[in-house]
Amino acid sequence: MGGLGVISVLSNIYPKFVHELVMDYLTGNWQKATASQVYAIPLINALFSEVNPIPIKYAVNKIGFDCGKPRLPLVELSDVGKEKIDFLMKNWI
Repeated sequence: MGGLGVISVLSNIYPKFVHELVMDYLTGNWQKATASQVYAIPLINALFSEVNPIPIKYAVNKIGFDCGKPRLPLVELSDVGKEKIDFLMKNWI
């Protein structure tokens, strides 16, 4: 339809990574784009492991942007979710 873009929760915490992934794809470097997408899958899955936006709010707060806690009826991210996101972000490229 002529549109270019991406909707990405991951881009809220790693915008440069997502930008490079999209540019690699658009410029025909599909092998690198695919490798980047596969690399990101565990973190993407963690960002959707609980009801949106609970995990991404936790991750955004973790990188230093105070976006507060989820409003009711949502609750904070579970301890298991926090551990998973902490581990994956700590070991990110």
